This record gives sequence, structure tokens and C-alpha cells, in this order.
Amino acid sequence: MEFRFTNPASPMRKVRARERGLTLIELIVTVFILSILASAAIPVVRFQVKRQKEEILRHDLWEMRAAIDAYKDAADRGAFQTKVDSDGYPPDLETLVKGVDVQGKKLRFLRKIPIDPMTGKASWGLRSNQDSPDSTSWGGQNVFDVYSKSDGTALDGTKYSTW
Repeated sequence: MEFRFTNPASPMRKVRARERGLTLIELIVTVFILSILASAAIPVVRFQVKRQKEEILRHDLWEMRAAIDAYKDAADRGAFQTKVDSDGYPPDLETLVKGVDVQGKKLRFLRKIPIDPMTGKASWGLRSNQDSPDSTSWGGQNVFDVYSKSDGTALDGTKYSTW
């Protein structure tokens, strides 16, 4: 076995000492570059989150409106009795979830009332066919249409409440 002793002042030892770590300037530059990249990514992430919420809102509105239409079609075919002044529309959204009796069986139109992704609540704006198209108060006669109660603005510049 052979032992080798190196001189602490040898050139190899000095090169290795310089390569051991980062200098303070290198560390500051690295942190600065990472902060610039992170600040550029934040708006993109916010945009993506908003876009996903809008897609969920569109789907939920489509699903509830399709359930309202299915209820109306079934009522118009005479599958079940409705109130005279309802014009065949459901009295509320809960009726679409609970269902109606058709020849001893429950006919349901929605599994559950979805949560509005913009407000975070299962509370939706309702319109009856007696209300004006841009009304923000529900007359209570029947449910002709649903809309979001959010006062936010979509990526395309429209209000969520007008969807």
C-alpha cells in the first residue's frame, strides 16, 4: 500500500477549492432569474384556472337547462300533472332532483343541483317564463331558465350572469 501526501499549496488543491460552491453573486443572479420566471408563470396559471371555471359553468348551465327542457317535454306529453299556470315548467330546481311520480316510478331529471364555480354556492339565479329576459328577480311561478349570480366578467368580456 502506498500513501501519497499532497502539498496543501499545490496547484491542484487551489483549483479544487475554487470549484467547491457558488459565489454570492452567482446565487443572487440565479434567484433573480427564477423570480422572473415565476412572476411570468403566475398570470398564465390564473388564466388557466379562470378558463376551467368557465368551462364548468358552461357545462352546469347546459346540464340544468337540458333537465328543464326534459321536464317540459315530459309534461307536454302528459307523463305527469303540472300546475295550470306553470306552462309545463318545473316549480323549482329541487323538483328536478327529487323527481316526479310517473306510473308509480320516480322520474328524475338531475342527480344534484351543481355548485356555481364562480360563487362557490349551489345558489342559482332563476327566471320564470313570466319574467322579463333580463330580470334579476324570480317571480316564483316556475323555472324557465337559470343563470349564475356572479357579477364577474368572463375572459370574452361578457358577464357570467348573461350566459
